[in-house]
Amino acid sequence: MIRTTFSYSNSHHAHFLLMNVLMALAVFTLSCSTSTSSATSLEGNNDMHKPPAVYIFGDSLVDAGNVNYIVNLYRNNRFPNGIDFPRGKRYTGRFCNGRTVVDIIGEELGVKDYIPPSLDPTTVGDVVLRGVNYACGGAGIFNDTGAIFGDRINMDAQIDNFAKTRDYIISSLGGGGSKKFLEKALLAIVIGSNDFIDNYFTPILSIPKQKLESPEHFVNSMISKFRTQLTRLYALDARKIIVANVGPVGCVPVERALNLKSWRHTKGDSCTTAMNDATKLFNKKLKSLIIELNSNLAGSKYVYLDSYKVLYHIIDNYQSYGFEDFKNGCFKLLADPTLGLASPTPLICKDRSKYVFWDDAHPTEATYAIFAKNVLDDHDSTYTYPMNVRQLYYS
Repeated sequence: MIRTTFSYSNSHHAHFLLMNVLMALAVFTLSCSTSTSSATSLEGNNDMHKPPAVYIFGDSLVDAGNVNYIVNLYRNNRFPNGIDFPRGKRYTGRFCNGRTVVDIIGEELGVKDYIPPSLDPTTVGDVVLRGVNYACGGAGIFNDTGAIFGDRINMDAQIDNFAKTRDYIISSLGGGGSKKFLEKALLAIVIGSNDFIDNYFTPILSIPKQKLESPEHFVNSMISKFRTQLTRLYALDARKIIVANVGPVGCVPVERALNLKSWRHTKGDSCTTAMNDATKLFNKKLKSLIIELNSNLAGSKYVYLDSYKVLYHIIDNYQSYGFEDFKNGCFKLLADPTLGLASPTPLICKDRSKYVFWDDAHPTEATYAIFAKNVLDDHDSTYTYPMNVRQLYYS
Protein backbone atom coordinates (compact mmCIF):
# COMPACT_ATOMS: atom_id res chain seq x y z
CA MET A 1 0.00 0.00 0.00
CA ILE A 2 1.26 3.40 -0.85
CA ARG A 3 0.68 6.01 1.86
CA THR A 4 0.65 9.68 0.95
CA THR A 5 1.67 12.20 3.58
CA PHE A 6 1.73 16.03 3.57
CA SER A 7 3.62 18.46 5.70
CA TYR A 8 1.64 21.31 7.30
CA SER A 9 2.84 23.83 4.71
CA ASN A 10 1.89 21.66 1.72
CA SER A 11 -1.53 20.94 3.20
CA HIS A 12 -2.12 24.66 3.81
CA HIS A 13 -1.10 25.51 0.24
CA ALA A 14 -3.49 22.91 -1.23
CA HIS A 15 -6.30 24.28 0.89
CA PHE A 16 -5.56 27.81 -0.35
CA LEU A 17 -5.66 26.67 -3.98
CA LEU A 18 -8.95 24.86 -3.43
CA MET A 19 -10.50 27.99 -1.92
CA ASN A 20 -9.39 30.06 -4.91
CA VAL A 21 -10.90 27.58 -7.32
CA LEU A 22 -14.19 27.58 -5.42
CA MET A 23 -14.28 31.39 -5.34
CA ALA A 24 -13.58 31.54 -9.07
CA LEU A 25 -16.40 29.11 -9.74
CA ALA A 26 -18.72 31.19 -7.57
CA VAL A 27 -17.83 34.38 -9.44
CA PHE A 28 -18.29 32.62 -12.79
CA THR A 29 -21.67 31.24 -11.71
CA LEU A 30 -22.81 34.65 -10.48
CA SER A 31 -21.62 36.23 -13.71
CA CYS A 32 -23.57 33.73 -15.80
CA SER A 33 -26.65 34.22 -13.65
CA THR A 34 -26.42 38.01 -13.98
CA SER A 35 -25.86 37.73 -17.71
CA THR A 36 -28.90 35.48 -18.13
CA SER A 37 -30.98 37.76 -15.94
CA SER A 38 -29.94 40.78 -18.00
CA ALA A 39 -30.76 39.02 -21.25
CA THR A 40 -34.18 38.09 -19.91
CA SER A 41 -34.73 41.65 -18.75
CA LEU A 42 -33.77 43.05 -22.14
CA GLU A 43 -36.08 40.64 -23.87
CA GLY A 44 -38.91 41.83 -21.66
CA ASN A 45 -38.09 45.46 -22.35
CA ASN A 46 -38.22 44.78 -26.08
CA ASP A 47 -41.76 43.45 -25.63
CA MET A 48 -40.92 40.34 -27.63
CA HIS A 49 -44.01 38.56 -26.38
CA LYS A 50 -46.50 41.37 -26.90
CA PRO A 51 -48.91 41.15 -29.85
CA PRO A 52 -47.78 42.92 -33.03
CA ALA A 53 -48.62 46.61 -33.37
CA VAL A 54 -51.31 47.58 -35.89
CA TYR A 55 -51.10 50.59 -38.23
CA ILE A 56 -54.15 51.53 -40.30
CA PHE A 57 -54.32 53.60 -43.49
CA GLY A 58 -57.30 54.55 -45.59
CA ASP A 59 -60.52 56.52 -45.92
CA SER A 60 -63.82 56.91 -44.07
CA LEU A 61 -64.41 53.15 -44.06
CA VAL A 62 -61.73 52.79 -41.38
CA ASP A 63 -61.29 56.35 -40.06
CA ALA A 64 -61.27 56.40 -36.25
CA GLY A 65 -61.80 60.15 -35.99
CA ASN A 66 -58.97 61.93 -37.81
CA VAL A 67 -61.47 63.76 -40.03
CA ASN A 68 -62.71 65.68 -36.99
CA TYR A 69 -59.34 67.38 -36.51
CA ILE A 70 -59.33 69.02 -39.96
CA VAL A 71 -61.57 71.44 -41.85
CA ASN A 72 -63.79 69.12 -43.85
CA LEU A 73 -67.51 68.73 -44.55
CA TYR A 74 -67.18 65.10 -43.46
CA ARG A 75 -66.77 66.09 -39.79
CA ASN A 76 -69.14 63.73 -38.00
CA ASN A 77 -68.25 63.50 -34.33
CA ARG A 78 -71.90 63.70 -33.33
CA PHE A 79 -75.13 61.77 -32.98
CA PRO A 80 -76.21 59.37 -34.41
CA ASN A 81 -72.75 58.10 -35.45
CA GLY A 82 -71.48 55.70 -32.81
CA ILE A 83 -74.96 55.12 -31.42
CA ASP A 84 -74.16 51.40 -30.95
CA PHE A 85 -70.48 51.79 -30.05
CA PRO A 86 -69.44 49.93 -26.87
CA ARG A 87 -70.34 51.89 -23.74
CA GLY A 88 -67.47 53.62 -22.04
CA LYS A 89 -65.48 53.86 -25.28
CA ARG A 90 -64.97 56.95 -27.44
CA TYR A 91 -66.14 56.36 -30.98
CA THR A 92 -64.43 59.65 -32.03
CA GLY A 93 -66.47 60.07 -35.18
CA ARG A 94 -66.45 56.75 -36.96
CA PHE A 95 -68.65 56.63 -40.07
CA CYS A 96 -70.73 53.85 -38.60
CA ASN A 97 -73.34 53.11 -35.98
CA GLY A 98 -70.73 51.13 -34.05
CA ARG A 99 -67.41 49.45 -34.70
CA THR A 100 -65.70 49.48 -38.08
CA VAL A 101 -64.25 46.38 -39.70
CA VAL A 102 -60.73 47.09 -38.36
CA ASP A 103 -62.14 47.50 -34.83
CA ILE A 104 -63.81 44.09 -35.05
CA ILE A 105 -60.80 42.36 -36.61
CA GLY A 106 -58.58 43.85 -33.93
CA GLU A 107 -60.83 42.47 -31.20
CA GLU A 108 -60.79 39.02 -32.78
CA LEU A 109 -56.99 39.07 -32.93
CA GLY A 110 -56.74 40.05 -29.28
CA VAL A 111 -55.55 43.61 -29.87
CA LYS A 112 -55.89 45.62 -26.68
CA ASP A 113 -58.52 48.32 -27.11
CA TYR A 114 -59.13 50.18 -30.38
CA ILE A 115 -56.29 51.70 -32.37
CA PRO A 116 -56.35 55.51 -31.79
CA PRO A 117 -56.47 58.18 -34.53
CA SER A 118 -53.12 59.78 -35.33
CA LEU A 119 -54.37 63.35 -34.87
CA ASP A 120 -55.74 62.75 -31.40
CA PRO A 121 -53.55 64.80 -29.00
CA THR A 122 -53.17 61.73 -26.76
CA THR A 123 -51.70 59.58 -29.53
CA VAL A 124 -48.13 60.37 -28.55
CA GLY A 125 -45.13 58.73 -26.89
CA ASP A 126 -45.22 54.99 -26.29
CA VAL A 127 -48.90 54.90 -27.29
CA VAL A 128 -47.73 54.61 -30.91
CA LEU A 129 -45.92 51.37 -30.09
CA ARG A 130 -49.33 49.68 -29.87
CA GLY A 131 -50.53 51.08 -33.18
CA VAL A 132 -51.90 54.17 -34.90
CA ASN A 133 -54.86 54.81 -37.21
CA TYR A 134 -53.89 57.32 -39.95
CA ALA A 135 -57.06 56.91 -42.06
CA CYS A 136 -59.17 59.94 -42.91
CA GLY A 137 -62.61 60.47 -44.42
CA GLY A 138 -62.42 61.75 -47.99
CA ALA A 139 -58.89 60.46 -48.56
CA GLY A 140 -57.76 58.78 -51.74
CA ILE A 141 -54.75 57.36 -53.51
CA PHE A 142 -54.55 60.56 -55.56
CA ASN A 143 -53.80 63.81 -53.72
CA ASP A 144 -56.64 65.70 -55.39
CA THR A 145 -59.31 63.13 -54.54
CA GLY A 146 -62.00 64.53 -52.23
CA ALA A 147 -60.91 68.14 -52.71
CA ILE A 148 -64.53 69.26 -53.06
CA PHE A 149 -65.10 68.44 -49.37
CA GLY A 150 -62.20 70.45 -48.00
CA ASP A 151 -59.06 69.28 -46.20
CA ARG A 152 -58.23 65.59 -46.06
CA ILE A 153 -55.21 63.44 -45.28
CA ASN A 154 -54.47 61.63 -48.53
CA MET A 155 -52.47 58.42 -48.75
CA ASP A 156 -49.14 60.20 -49.32
CA ALA A 157 -49.70 62.33 -46.22
CA GLN A 158 -50.72 59.28 -44.18
CA ILE A 159 -47.44 57.60 -45.10
CA ASP A 160 -45.62 60.80 -44.11
CA ASN A 161 -47.28 60.53 -40.69
CA PHE A 162 -46.27 56.88 -40.44
CA ALA A 163 -42.67 57.91 -41.21
CA LYS A 164 -42.82 60.28 -38.22
CA THR A 165 -44.10 57.43 -36.06
CA ARG A 166 -41.21 55.32 -37.31
CA ASP A 167 -38.76 58.05 -36.26
CA TYR A 168 -40.12 57.83 -32.72
CA ILE A 169 -39.88 54.04 -32.74
CA ILE A 170 -36.25 54.27 -33.84
CA SER A 171 -35.50 56.75 -31.05
CA SER A 172 -37.12 54.38 -28.54
CA LEU A 173 -35.89 50.98 -29.71
CA GLY A 174 -32.82 51.82 -31.76
CA GLY A 175 -32.21 50.99 -35.40
CA GLY A 176 -32.12 47.20 -35.07
CA GLY A 177 -34.94 47.04 -32.53
CA SER A 178 -37.22 49.27 -34.57
CA LYS A 179 -36.61 47.24 -37.71
CA LYS A 180 -37.63 44.01 -35.97
CA PHE A 181 -40.60 45.77 -34.37
CA LEU A 182 -41.93 47.10 -37.69
CA GLU A 183 -41.32 43.86 -39.54
CA LYS A 184 -43.55 42.17 -36.98
CA ALA A 185 -46.24 44.89 -37.10
CA LEU A 186 -49.42 44.53 -39.16
CA LEU A 187 -50.42 47.27 -41.61
CA ALA A 188 -53.95 47.47 -43.03
CA ILE A 189 -54.85 49.66 -46.01
CA VAL A 190 -58.42 50.39 -47.10
CA ILE A 191 -58.40 53.09 -49.76
CA GLY A 192 -59.41 53.77 -53.35
CA SER A 193 -63.20 54.14 -53.17
CA ASN A 194 -63.06 57.93 -53.10
CA ASP A 195 -60.83 58.00 -56.17
CA PHE A 196 -63.89 56.75 -58.04
CA ILE A 197 -66.74 58.36 -56.06
CA ASP A 198 -65.17 61.78 -55.42
CA ASN A 199 -62.82 62.03 -58.37
CA TYR A 200 -63.38 60.22 -61.66
CA PHE A 201 -67.15 59.79 -61.18
CA THR A 202 -67.97 62.98 -59.28
CA PRO A 203 -71.35 64.11 -60.63
CA ILE A 204 -71.12 66.95 -63.19
CA LEU A 205 -67.62 68.04 -62.12
CA SER A 206 -66.00 64.92 -63.57
CA ILE A 207 -67.52 65.23 -67.05
CA PRO A 208 -64.47 66.99 -68.56
CA LYS A 209 -62.13 64.43 -66.96
CA GLN A 210 -64.10 61.49 -68.33
CA LYS A 211 -64.00 63.00 -71.83
CA LEU A 212 -60.23 63.37 -71.72
CA GLU A 213 -59.34 60.19 -69.84
CA SER A 214 -60.75 56.70 -70.28
CA PRO A 215 -61.56 54.57 -67.22
CA GLU A 216 -58.67 52.25 -68.10
CA HIS A 217 -56.18 55.12 -68.27
CA PHE A 218 -57.44 56.45 -64.93
CA VAL A 219 -57.11 53.00 -63.35
CA ASN A 220 -53.58 52.58 -64.72
CA SER A 221 -52.62 55.90 -63.15
CA MET A 222 -54.12 54.76 -59.83
CA ILE A 223 -52.12 51.54 -59.90
CA SER A 224 -48.91 53.38 -60.75
CA LYS A 225 -49.41 55.80 -57.85
CA PHE A 226 -50.38 53.00 -55.46
CA ARG A 227 -47.31 50.96 -56.44
CA THR A 228 -45.10 53.85 -55.37
CA GLN A 229 -46.95 54.18 -52.06
CA LEU A 230 -46.87 50.47 -51.21
CA THR A 231 -43.18 50.29 -52.09
CA ARG A 232 -42.48 53.28 -49.88
CA LEU A 233 -44.06 51.49 -46.91
CA TYR A 234 -41.71 48.58 -47.57
CA ALA A 235 -38.76 51.02 -47.54
CA LEU A 236 -39.99 52.19 -44.11
CA ASP A 237 -39.52 48.60 -42.83
CA ALA A 238 -43.16 47.46 -43.11
CA ARG A 239 -43.41 43.83 -44.21
CA LYS A 240 -46.87 42.51 -43.31
CA ILE A 241 -49.38 44.59 -45.26
CA ILE A 242 -53.07 43.90 -45.93
CA VAL A 243 -54.30 45.73 -49.02
CA ALA A 244 -58.07 45.78 -49.51
CA ASN A 245 -59.37 46.31 -53.00
CA VAL A 246 -62.26 48.67 -53.82
CA GLY A 247 -65.75 47.44 -53.01
CA PRO A 248 -68.84 47.68 -55.26
CA VAL A 249 -69.09 51.48 -54.98
CA GLY A 250 -71.74 51.53 -57.69
CA CYS A 251 -74.06 49.77 -55.23
CA VAL A 252 -73.92 52.20 -52.30
CA PRO A 253 -77.15 54.13 -51.63
CA VAL A 254 -75.84 57.52 -52.77
CA GLU A 255 -74.79 56.16 -56.16
CA ARG A 256 -78.16 54.48 -56.68
CA ALA A 257 -79.77 57.88 -56.09
CA LEU A 258 -77.36 59.89 -58.24
CA ASN A 259 -77.25 57.54 -61.20
CA LEU A 260 -80.86 56.57 -61.80
CA LYS A 261 -80.38 56.22 -65.57
CA SER A 262 -77.55 53.74 -65.08
CA TRP A 263 -79.49 51.28 -62.93
CA ARG A 264 -79.53 47.66 -63.90
CA HIS A 265 -82.13 45.36 -62.38
CA THR A 266 -81.06 41.89 -61.26
CA LYS A 267 -82.86 40.11 -58.44
CA GLY A 268 -84.27 43.43 -57.33
CA ASP A 269 -80.78 44.96 -57.09
CA SER A 270 -79.78 48.21 -58.79
CA CYS A 271 -76.15 49.25 -59.17
CA THR A 272 -74.28 51.74 -61.34
CA THR A 273 -72.47 49.49 -63.77
CA ALA A 274 -69.93 52.05 -65.03
CA MET A 275 -68.50 52.54 -61.55
CA ASN A 276 -68.46 48.85 -60.73
CA ASP A 277 -66.81 48.00 -64.04
CA ALA A 278 -64.06 50.55 -63.35
CA THR A 279 -63.48 49.24 -59.84
CA LYS A 280 -63.34 45.65 -61.07
CA LEU A 281 -60.67 46.68 -63.56
CA PHE A 282 -58.71 48.34 -60.77
CA ASN A 283 -59.10 45.30 -58.52
CA LYS A 284 -57.79 42.95 -61.20
CA LYS A 285 -54.70 45.09 -61.71
CA LEU A 286 -54.25 45.49 -57.95
CA LYS A 287 -54.07 41.74 -57.42
CA SER A 288 -51.37 41.53 -60.10
CA LEU A 289 -49.52 44.34 -58.32
CA ILE A 290 -49.63 42.44 -55.01
CA ILE A 291 -48.18 39.35 -56.69
CA GLU A 292 -45.49 41.50 -58.28
CA LEU A 293 -44.48 43.14 -54.98
CA ASN A 294 -44.32 39.82 -53.14
CA SER A 295 -42.04 38.48 -55.87
CA ASN A 296 -39.72 41.48 -56.09
CA LEU A 297 -39.42 42.72 -52.50
CA ALA A 298 -37.52 40.30 -50.27
CA GLY A 299 -39.35 39.32 -47.09
CA SER A 300 -42.54 41.15 -48.05
CA LYS A 301 -45.95 39.72 -47.16
CA TYR A 302 -48.57 41.74 -49.01
CA VAL A 303 -52.05 40.22 -48.71
CA TYR A 304 -54.78 41.03 -51.22
CA LEU A 305 -58.19 41.32 -49.56
CA ASP A 306 -61.19 41.14 -51.89
CA SER A 307 -63.61 43.66 -50.39
CA TYR A 308 -65.61 43.71 -53.60
CA LYS A 309 -66.39 40.01 -53.47
CA VAL A 310 -67.26 40.06 -49.76
CA LEU A 311 -69.58 43.07 -49.92
CA TYR A 312 -71.23 42.14 -53.19
CA HIS A 313 -71.96 38.65 -51.85
CA ILE A 314 -73.61 40.21 -48.79
CA ILE A 315 -75.69 42.56 -50.96
CA ASP A 316 -76.65 39.80 -53.37
CA ASN A 317 -77.62 37.44 -50.54
CA TYR A 318 -78.75 39.95 -47.95
CA GLN A 319 -81.74 37.96 -46.70
CA SER A 320 -79.64 34.89 -45.93
CA TYR A 321 -77.57 37.10 -43.61
CA GLY A 322 -80.66 38.37 -41.80
CA PHE A 323 -80.84 41.78 -43.49
CA GLU A 324 -84.09 43.34 -44.66
CA ASP A 325 -82.74 46.34 -46.60
CA PHE A 326 -79.64 46.49 -48.83
CA LYS A 327 -80.50 49.60 -50.88
CA ASN A 328 -81.03 52.36 -48.32
CA GLY A 329 -79.03 53.81 -45.49
CA CYS A 330 -80.20 53.21 -41.94
CA PHE A 331 -80.47 56.94 -41.30
CA LYS A 332 -81.10 59.98 -43.46
CA LEU A 333 -79.49 63.39 -43.18
CA LEU A 334 -79.42 66.70 -44.99
CA ALA A 335 -76.32 68.80 -45.55
CA ASP A 336 -76.16 71.76 -43.17
CA PRO A 337 -73.41 74.35 -43.81
CA THR A 338 -73.06 74.95 -40.07
CA LEU A 339 -72.82 71.29 -39.13
CA GLY A 340 -71.14 69.68 -42.10
CA LEU A 341 -72.80 66.54 -43.46
CA ALA A 342 -75.33 66.29 -40.65
CA SER A 343 -78.82 67.43 -39.69
CA PRO A 344 -80.29 68.29 -36.28
CA THR A 345 -82.95 65.58 -36.44
CA PRO A 346 -81.77 62.67 -38.61
CA LEU A 347 -84.17 59.85 -39.31
CA ILE A 348 -82.75 56.66 -37.77
CA CYS A 349 -83.97 53.12 -38.29
CA LYS A 350 -84.90 51.28 -35.10
CA ASP A 351 -83.02 48.04 -35.82
CA ARG A 352 -79.59 48.73 -37.33
CA SER A 353 -78.86 45.01 -37.63
CA LYS A 354 -81.41 44.76 -40.45
CA TYR A 355 -79.59 47.19 -42.74
CA VAL A 356 -76.55 46.53 -44.90
CA PHE A 357 -75.71 50.25 -45.00
CA TRP A 358 -75.53 52.70 -42.12
CA ASP A 359 -75.71 55.86 -44.24
CA ASP A 360 -75.42 56.73 -47.93
CA ALA A 361 -71.99 55.13 -48.34
CA HIS A 362 -70.84 53.18 -45.28
CA PRO A 363 -71.83 49.71 -44.02
CA THR A 364 -73.37 49.03 -40.63
CA GLU A 365 -71.51 47.28 -37.82
CA ALA A 366 -73.57 44.16 -38.63
CA THR A 367 -72.17 44.15 -42.18
CA TYR A 368 -68.63 44.73 -40.92
CA ALA A 369 -68.97 41.80 -38.52
CA ILE A 370 -69.79 39.46 -41.42
CA PHE A 371 -66.96 40.95 -43.45
CA ALA A 372 -64.46 40.40 -40.63
CA LYS A 373 -65.51 36.78 -40.14
CA ASN A 374 -65.04 36.03 -43.84
CA VAL A 375 -61.50 37.40 -44.08
CA LEU A 376 -60.08 36.40 -40.71
CA ASP A 377 -60.14 32.64 -41.27
CA ASP A 378 -60.54 32.37 -45.02
CA HIS A 379 -58.94 28.92 -45.45
CA ASP A 380 -59.75 28.42 -49.13
CA SER A 381 -58.53 31.86 -50.35
CA THR A 382 -62.02 32.94 -51.40
CA TYR A 383 -61.52 36.48 -50.15
CA THR A 384 -57.82 36.73 -49.24
CA TYR A 385 -54.58 35.93 -51.07
CA PRO A 386 -52.05 34.39 -50.51
CA MET A 387 -53.08 33.95 -46.84
CA ASN A 388 -55.90 35.07 -44.56
CA VAL A 389 -55.74 37.93 -42.06
CA ARG A 390 -55.13 35.76 -38.98
CA GLN A 391 -52.31 33.88 -40.68
CA LEU A 392 -50.63 37.13 -41.67
CA TYR A 393 -50.97 38.60 -38.18
CA TYR A 394 -49.23 35.63 -36.56
CA SER A 395 -46.72 35.00 -39.34
